[in-house]
Amino acid sequence: MRPKTPCTLLASSLTLLLAVLPAALLPAIALADSKEAGPKSLRAYVGTYTGGKSKGIYLVRLELATGKLTLEGLAVETTHPSFLAVHPSGRFVYAVGETADFKAKGQGSVSAFAVDEASGRLAPLNQQGSGGAGPCHIALDAAGKHALVANYGGGSVASLPIGADGKLGAAASVIQHKGSSVNPRRQEGPHAHSINLDRANRFAFAADLGLDKVLVYRFDAAKGTLEPHDPPAAALKPGAGPRHFAFHPAGRHAYVINELLCTVTAFSYEAGRGVLTEIQTLSTLPEPVKESYSTAEVQVHPSGRFVYGSNRGHDSIAVFSVEEGTGKLALLENEPTQGKTPRNFALDPTGTYLLAENQDSGTIVVFRIDPKTGRLEPTGHAAEVPSPVCVRFAPRKP
Repeated sequence: MRPKTPCTLLASSLTLLLAVLPAALLPAIALADSKEAGPKSLRAYVGTYTGGKSKGIYLVRLELATGKLTLEGLAVETTHPSFLAVHPSGRFVYAVGETADFKAKGQGSVSAFAVDEASGRLAPLNQQGSGGAGPCHIALDAAGKHALVANYGGGSVASLPIGADGKLGAAASVIQHKGSSVNPRRQEGPHAHSINLDRANRFAFAADLGLDKVLVYRFDAAKGTLEPHDPPAAALKPGAGPRHFAFHPAGRHAYVINELLCTVTAFSYEAGRGVLTEIQTLSTLPEPVKESYSTAEVQVHPSGRFVYGSNRGHDSIAVFSVEEGTGKLALLENEPTQGKTPRNFALDPTGTYLLAENQDSGTIVVFRIDPKTGRLEPTGHAAEVPSPVCVRFAPRKP
């Protein structure tokens, strides 16, 4: 009989270990696997228009395996929290109050809330003025130290500091837009509809529906202030009505959805100079635009391969493919949202699901995203939430 070599001895030992270890270590292995896989569900906060059945911000939970969406109740009572932002730490939530009567000064409000980690419920921290009437959009800078707000009614943008305790300070800067455009009913003056920062936290982009422009501002991350840039804006077709804006994850392209003409415009972006250059504009619809139609939200899939936009009246999500390199779009389909008046929608952080909010039918409907084509497929899951207009996911935690 040949003597056992070190290699055969090691193999024998491993065989013996594998025979006895599973029973003892299966629980630990399963726990490690579950941690690597990440959470099985995600929380999301829903902004609404209050009055009627709605009382404020609601909390929902999305099951990642099935797409099941469950309403977990009212997170906090507050007035007209039409748009939300979640702090990068997950500890705080911020909401605009889309009114014009905050402290009787002809402006809306911005509210800060602390998150209860166990329940997800929100506790009010403080409020500040938004710097204009009818605030409708809020975004945070990358560090979570400043909140940027667009005021639709007042036609202005503002920046507010965020303290270490999550509380908001008074506005560090407020900039009033000026001018008008060709639609006498909707563009009689400025209507700032959104404000977003680029990946480098250097430039802010405010889509103004009333001016047919995306205005560009230099953002001072240390001071939290906004200053007009040169060139000051990217112009859209007269009457387009730019509403919401989204960057491609690679940072070299951006997209704006135009509410009044039901189009989406693709831009190339020079990050070093903060300059947008239009490369394409195309319809969000498979048919001629009717007077009752308008658009609302635009978002880019985390993969960068697809862009989505919501059509109100037509009540659909437009799905576009993105041409690699050029950033140009091609319309793939219009998926009905199974409700009335889709507003903002959310892509979950994994890029698996799209949650479409139907404001006038009080539902949030879940669609699965085909990872190869970007097309949407109804999951059969939905949640009833009164007058939903914004969904924001809490950060994923292992």
